[in-house]
Amino acid sequence: MEHLHKPADICNNGGFGVAVSKENERAIGFIAISCQIISTVLKGYQGKTAVKLWDGRLVVGSPDAACQIVFNEPAVIRELVLYRSLSRLTEAYLDGAVSVDGDMETLFDMSAYLQKLNLSWTEQWHLLTLALKLPARQHKKNNTQKLAGRTTRKNGRASIAYHYDVSNAFYRLWLDPEMVYTCAYFRDEKQSLAEAQREKMDYLCRKLRLKPGQTLLDIGCGWGALAIYAARHYGAIVHGITLSKAQQRIALDRVHAEGLANQIKIEVCDYRDLPEQATYDRVVSVGMFEHVGIKNFPTYFGTVKRVLKAGGLFLNHGITSERDWGRTPVNRFINKYIFPDGELARVSTVTDAMEKAGFEVLDTEGLRRHYAYTLRHWVKGLVANREKAIQQTSEVTYRLWRLYMAGSAYFFNEGSIGVYQLLVGHQRDSLAIPLRRDDLYTTVE
Repeated sequence: MEHLHKPADICNNGGFGVAVSKENERAIGFIAISCQIISTVLKGYQGKTAVKLWDGRLVVGSPDAACQIVFNEPAVIRELVLYRSLSRLTEAYLDGAVSVDGDMETLFDMSAYLQKLNLSWTEQWHLLTLALKLPARQHKKNNTQKLAGRTTRKNGRASIAYHYDVSNAFYRLWLDPEMVYTCAYFRDEKQSLAEAQREKMDYLCRKLRLKPGQTLLDIGCGWGALAIYAARHYGAIVHGITLSKAQQRIALDRVHAEGLANQIKIEVCDYRDLPEQATYDRVVSVGMFEHVGIKNFPTYFGTVKRVLKAGGLFLNHGITSERDWGRTPVNRFINKYIFPDGELARVSTVTDAMEKAGFEVLDTEGLRRHYAYTLRHWVKGLVANREKAIQQTSEVTYRLWRLYMAGSAYFFNEGSIGVYQLLVGHQRDSLAIPLRRDDLYTTVE
């Protein structure tokens, strides 16, 4: 990508030759310093994100760039040089000290560039001396806080409520009409989100070979979409459990409105608290697995093993990572602001835990590209409803979810995180699936 101006032109010929007051001279000095810092750091950047300063000055990129990051005050640039911290940049964005216009997913290309940046000691020293000439930033308090470690039960109700009890109305602004907050199943990029979510729910039921009258446990049932679909279209008797009271209220209202109260029970219940005598023909968990925690895999899979009847099937749909969860900047951001106690694992770690619990893996399917498509739909819907989203929650919440979902779309697309549907049954059990997968690809009516 060609630059609109050369860095030297921006820093030296930006109207600095006119007579100015001391205050204006100081402000102009901050602009010149900021230009030098950004131009040095991004001298080799050829991506699709442009960088602008608080006065509208374009430092890097073109005016029609897909994404524009705007530094609204010089103190942010000072912090980035001194601390090189993703969390500080995130806080600056939440405070409004940094703005992002356009396609936020594109911004993460610049993040990848910066991670590989290797400046000489001379360049680093020069940047440090420049940064120290900029003003220090006054930090603001935002309305988010880290809940991890403060729950009475780790990976429990308080952590789930932090994420899912934000506002039912907030989620309704950008989810599909069924309010399915998990990866959809697309035929192609042009398919609507609503159709892709309906096809995902049908696909899950077909994978489970669900039959009328069979009992289905839906762990992490959300707002009840899959429970309702399985009962209405497949005649299942569904027990949905969630840790969110806000989700349960919506789910119960929908169940009664559909006239399915005799087929569906929705409870606020931890999977670890399922009664000893509870048993089900089928068990499904979609989009809840990320909250389990790697150390809890034996308990989680052991509980499912206990409640699943002989000849039964269990389908686990969950996000995975190319490496087990660690203390990376991205992971700290997610645990602090989005999913307290959340952890991702490699798919091999997941299947190993399943086999140790006594399951046989029958079918494995990776859907990471589908999640990138899903997240792009969500971001588009959120941005289109920005004002309503802020009214329902706050400016900080809107910015958090936009950043989180755009970043997730980027990482699903480039492959460092994935999502897998794993279908399992009891080891050495009579299998409840046919020899071939032909039945999975019937046309949805």
